[in-house]
Amino acid sequence: METSYKTLLSLFVMFMHLTSLSNSKSIIKNLPGFHGHLPFTLETGYVGIGEDDAVQVFYYFVESQRDPLHDPLLLYIPGGPGASGLYPLLYQIGPLIINFESSTWTNITLELNQNSWAKVANIIFVDLPAGVGFSYAKTWEASRSGDSILALQCYEFIQKWLLEHPRFLNNPFYMSGISYYGLIIPAVTLEIYKGNQLGNQPQVNIKGCICESPLTDKFNDFNSRLEFAHRSALISDDIYESTKETCNGNYINSDPDNTACLYNLQRIEECTSGLNIGNILDPVCDATNPKPNCFEAADKYLGSWANNNVVQKALHVRKGTIETWHKSNYSLQYDMNKEDTIYYSYDIFSSVDYHRQLVARNSHVLIINGDQDMNFPYIGTLKWIKSLDLPTESAWKPWFVSNQVAGYRVTYAKNGYKLTYATIKGAGHVLALDKPEEAFLMVDDWLSTSYLSDI
Repeated sequence: METSYKTLLSLFVMFMHLTSLSNSKSIIKNLPGFHGHLPFTLETGYVGIGEDDAVQVFYYFVESQRDPLHDPLLLYIPGGPGASGLYPLLYQIGPLIINFESSTWTNITLELNQNSWAKVANIIFVDLPAGVGFSYAKTWEASRSGDSILALQCYEFIQKWLLEHPRFLNNPFYMSGISYYGLIIPAVTLEIYKGNQLGNQPQVNIKGCICESPLTDKFNDFNSRLEFAHRSALISDDIYESTKETCNGNYINSDPDNTACLYNLQRIEECTSGLNIGNILDPVCDATNPKPNCFEAADKYLGSWANNNVVQKALHVRKGTIETWHKSNYSLQYDMNKEDTIYYSYDIFSSVDYHRQLVARNSHVLIINGDQDMNFPYIGTLKWIKSLDLPTESAWKPWFVSNQVAGYRVTYAKNGYKLTYATIKGAGHVLALDKPEEAFLMVDDWLSTSYLSDI
């Protein structure tokens, strides 16, 4: 009893030390565009991190609709870097989704998402780093970030958030996210394990991580586009073999004096430039009248909704802290070979070594690719997973939804570590947009087997 009291007292002192009066949180009962009271618990707020809490991180927290006190807790960071947490919240895996049939750019209607991950997990959606979504910095120095800094910011955020929400301290915790954050998520996950080992308080009940359509190695993933294009019948055998021979296995940093390689790369560009590389089965988006699953549509729908004063008041956004809300801060967004900027340092080239270090931990990892994604093709993912040299626990085989093949998966295990790799058939880069039911069922199944195995 005395030990328990001392632990609670220690946590209280830590809470008072780490949190500031500028932190705030509010329960949201109603949202513009949704009829009636929200049938789930939605909380928004700010958590101050960094020196003097100079970075004010805005978050959206959705409680699990099943068993919030026992279900897993996910910190979900969207891609970019620079995408707002509002994007996955209202466009992908949150409990609400835009009803595109009844919505216009200026009049958004929200409805319940039947494939929300919040049906089985508590989810924190964040706007990170500063300058993204509704998050902001109090100083110029605090507005600058980078891959390594962001990993530490995520760890500090979850520590402080848990101190403000102690009833979730025992929930199984998973880092999760999509796309570019495949570089960051393993780094954060490893940082949490190390922090726990050092005795940092609060102890985070870390169980592993989920990476969707991840960028994991900036050379390997971009370079794998050639083989993907060949396997997908986008380029001929002749082009493929000639490019392999002339470019010496390097298709993204070609020698400017190697004219034969440059010629072949030009032929590949001619064959693939007219495609939607997010999902090669989808048409290229029309920027002026985009379909709902296009990035341009998300910019318009969410931009119109989130910049409405009534919406910001309902979300308890601090007035005057940002000028205009954007779905993505495109000044931060990464592109192949992009150099560091004054705002952001792209200093994690590969997260494979972080994954390799996680193998020594009692960690469960889920990696998911859409098999039609040419951004970061499944071929590159399989390559780095193979480099971990893990024993196979469950061989490659199909998995099913409604008695139909939904994709394929394989599981590797070593001591207490387990990695599950899955594809979703027909899906592109944003899994929950292309195949929402399949993405939900895969995550639900994996979470249940992952955290229950540790009970």
